[in-house]
Amino acid sequence: MAEKAYAPESAGLGLADVDPQIARLVREEARRQALSLELIASENFVSEAVLEAAGTVLTNKYAEGYPGKRYYGGCHVVDEVEELARERAKALFGVDHANVQPHAGSQANEAVYRAVLDVGDTILAMNLDHGGHLTHGSSVNFSGKLYDVVAYGVRKEDERVDLDQVRRLARERRPKLIQCGYTAYSRAVDFAAFREIADEVGAVLFADIAHIAGLVASGVHPSPAGKAQIFTTTTHKTLRGPRGGMILCDRDWARKIDSAVFPGGQGGPLMHVIAAKAVALLEAQQPAFRAYCEQILANASTLAGALGERGFKIVSGGTDTHLFLLSLVDRDVTGKAAEAALERAGITANKNMVPFDPRKPFVTSGVRIGTPAVTTRGMREPEMQRIAEFIDRALARHGDVETLDAIRRDVESLCRRFPLYPGRWDDDRS
Repeated sequence: MAEKAYAPESAGLGLADVDPQIARLVREEARRQALSLELIASENFVSEAVLEAAGTVLTNKYAEGYPGKRYYGGCHVVDEVEELARERAKALFGVDHANVQPHAGSQANEAVYRAVLDVGDTILAMNLDHGGHLTHGSSVNFSGKLYDVVAYGVRKEDERVDLDQVRRLARERRPKLIQCGYTAYSRAVDFAAFREIADEVGAVLFADIAHIAGLVASGVHPSPAGKAQIFTTTTHKTLRGPRGGMILCDRDWARKIDSAVFPGGQGGPLMHVIAAKAVALLEAQQPAFRAYCEQILANASTLAGALGERGFKIVSGGTDTHLFLLSLVDRDVTGKAAEAALERAGITANKNMVPFDPRKPFVTSGVRIGTPAVTTRGMREPEMQRIAEFIDRALARHGDVETLDAIRRDVESLCRRFPLYPGRWDDDRS
């Protein structure tokens, strides 16, 4: 009689059977997402197809190296998966080469620096307080610790990127790399102007389009392709894929970029995530994706305008993208207090520094607001007017728990009209 094959004790059992605590927390998070307004600019809701790909048996496969050049056997299937992702990324963004292995945008940025720079080289990048990212040279980040970072920012009078300052600093400091593309700046990036400055001083132009990648891919925002020799992105945010990173570049940089990712910075790629990236990249090639991105822009403009009509100051006066900063400098509520009040009211946003912020980074004078996730739910301009009303009420009475709880009930009512993943996680109203 043949012996029974060994299997884990949990074989054949579901999550709720194996780990009811985690199962409960997953249900709680699903409910939170379903019944809250997600306005964090860097978050979105993936399709069920992307969710399915991310949860497949591909999670079991180690695949150090690249397709056709792996350090493990049994990779012929995942080679096809990664090739699909690479080819779709190249076609979508119009580039020579794509590396889809970075686990996150920060790791993608680190690989770019390692490919282009030596420790101590000079970078010209956006000031964190004016809309840059931690990996653009913050003193507490590896980028600020390893490289000589020169920061540019926005003009005080209009809060737009000061290209005259960029040019002056480039001429004075002769950086090896110039960075553009931001995390909390609401205006379109002039990639051509940055390339002109980079060429003048012999620098490599590096664009971080993590926030605007979906807008770029759909053609509703200018593209860095043909201007920046290298650009990075996350695959979530406006691209509406799984959490992860990606590097796109001219063919001249392909070998150095690939070497900087593996073996330079990470080992085995996450093949289940790369599969989910491939699905999202295919979805972004469809005509409906452009319509979605156009609606993101319309929603962001409408929401910013509606808040402006209610007396709120919008940094730079508006938005060309999916996000904007609400400035609370002239109000008696801080960014930190505003974030907490909005969350109590069922609205998720994040406190954020505004240019020339008088408050400390852990307190801030701003709130960053984005529309990708509410647009994914199907909300349009009328709903943005309602959301502006909710925000106005919440911040006017930010210390009044009864008011915030009343707003939350209104928020939940709105959210139930635009359900997430119908039938997958039922809305438990108990």
